[in-house]
Amino acid sequence: MPGLQVLLVDDEVLARSRLRNLLADCRDPAADVAGEAGNASQALELLRRQRFDLVLLDVRMPATDGLSLAQEIRRLPLPPPVVFVTAHADHAVQAFDLEALDYLTKPVRLARLQQALQKVERQALVRAQAGGALAATESLVIQDRGHLVRLPLSEVIYFKAELKYVTVRTASRSYISDASLSELEERHGAQFLRIHRNALVARRALRALERHDDPEEGEGWAVRLEGIDELLAVSRRQLAAVREALTR
Repeated sequence: MPGLQVLLVDDEVLARSRLRNLLADCRDPAADVAGEAGNASQALELLRRQRFDLVLLDVRMPATDGLSLAQEIRRLPLPPPVVFVTAHADHAVQAFDLEALDYLTKPVRLARLQQALQKVERQALVRAQAGGALAATESLVIQDRGHLVRLPLSEVIYFKAELKYVTVRTASRSYISDASLSELEERHGAQFLRIHRNALVARRALRALERHDDPEEGEGWAVRLEGIDELLAVSRRQLAAVREALTR
């Protein structure tokens, strides 16, 4: 049975080698090194191409440090858990502010690493057990023409930021929400994919990626969604994530 799929991110080759050797000795659960990166840009490229169960992340790296990279990881459609591995204990508070699952100090002991892997496994089990029920029952509360409306999340096709409000689109009509797009992404990132700085779309509604000539942004790409005729522009930055989502 394959172990947890782990991405190692550390600018020091020797540090990655030590972690690789420790992971090879882990048994409950087991873990496999599925990727390695020496900097933030390499790590993000790997994270956009494949799925990992865990990122073991150094804090102090040149250019973009581990804390900044953790913020970028949180913005991914399905962010993996992050465990910081560092020689410096003074960033622990910031790490947990970024919802890191654990914080290991170098030199890492096998028993301590095994504890961190067990946390990852427990979190994955809880999410798997709760995921189906949450997807079926989650809803938004929206004020519509003086009334509060409970709108099932399963009916929402996209969220789009326009001026001071966010349009909430279903197959039958549109609503207005005063929640920010970033708040909606943080709450519902498992079901909705960021395709542009101004839009989140339901993953279940994705049907096609097409060439599109946008009046404002020029020639580019757009997604076609189930239930509506409207096309939504895809930014160059999110193009790879959209392509990956369509292949799943």
